[in-house]
Amino acid sequence: MTQWPNPLIEQRADPFILRYEDRYYFIASVPEYDRLELRCADTLVDLAAAQPVVVWRKPDVGPMSALIWAPEIHYIDGQWVIYFAAAPTREIKEGLFQHRMYALTCDDADPLSGNWQERGRIRTPIDSFSLDATTFHHQGKQWYLWAQKDPAIPGNSNLYLAELENPWTLKGKPVMLSRPEYEWECAGFSVNEGPAVIRHGNRLFVSYSASATDENYCLGLLWIDVDDDPMQPANWNKSARPVFSTSWENRQYGPGHNSFTVDEAGNDLLVYHARNYTEIEGDPLWDPNRHTRIKDIRWDANGMPDFGVPPADTLLNQRAVNSQ
Repeated sequence: MTQWPNPLIEQRADPFILRYEDRYYFIASVPEYDRLELRCADTLVDLAAAQPVVVWRKPDVGPMSALIWAPEIHYIDGQWVIYFAAAPTREIKEGLFQHRMYALTCDDADPLSGNWQERGRIRTPIDSFSLDATTFHHQGKQWYLWAQKDPAIPGNSNLYLAELENPWTLKGKPVMLSRPEYEWECAGFSVNEGPAVIRHGNRLFVSYSASATDENYCLGLLWIDVDDDPMQPANWNKSARPVFSTSWENRQYGPGHNSFTVDEAGNDLLVYHARNYTEIEGDPLWDPNRHTRIKDIRWDANGMPDFGVPPADTLLNQRAVNSQ
């Protein structure tokens, strides 16, 4: 197992790392929730020192003028795509923020210097709180996977899947893959959000985050055989227990909102954020210290992922030693 710097990048929540043509592209929520930043480096470790480039800033007014959350960057059929969630204000209505999902595209070779075009809102059959979109290619189709509130279902958000007509337009009727049902999905808030997709062997896996964004935050797991129809919810399996959660021993609290990438040798890695303390004043969303972290994934003899335990801080510990 590789000993990665932990944290890898400070004060970057909801981290997403894409490896494309042997380079790494990093995007995440910034503490101010007001812009989209990209970084690029030849190695994962070099992302920490890579110069962030602002590719988009929120407007002062309008539906995308507040709380820019959880961006992801993808490369789909020769085009760069950034998905993100935004709200018209910071106001909470009926217990929820007012986020909807949006997309930007760029046709230039370099997404850091290219021209990004707003593609507007990604519309779903329900007009409600929605966020944390991701995409993946499977069975010859491009899929869109996200979290959304259904007013008819108790809780904050469920996970939905639909095929894409193009990167910013759904094709056909979505299906719900998961809703908060276990106690560990409903601590503080009933939440399924932040889905991420990885394939291994003959299975497709979806990790997701559950519960409130404090020390209760954790990862759940869905999986399906690669030949089965993903639009049939009955084909999906769901872990009855969290697969990655707080380590009190290692002082790693609320690990979640993950993505997946690979190291330079092609080995699978878990990308996630976590805090190293629990003493949070006010709403945890306004605490900036959810740091980006990475760790190896082990695959067991049955082809299932073993995410292990969030490792203790290394970089911050070293800084403390150096300052003494």
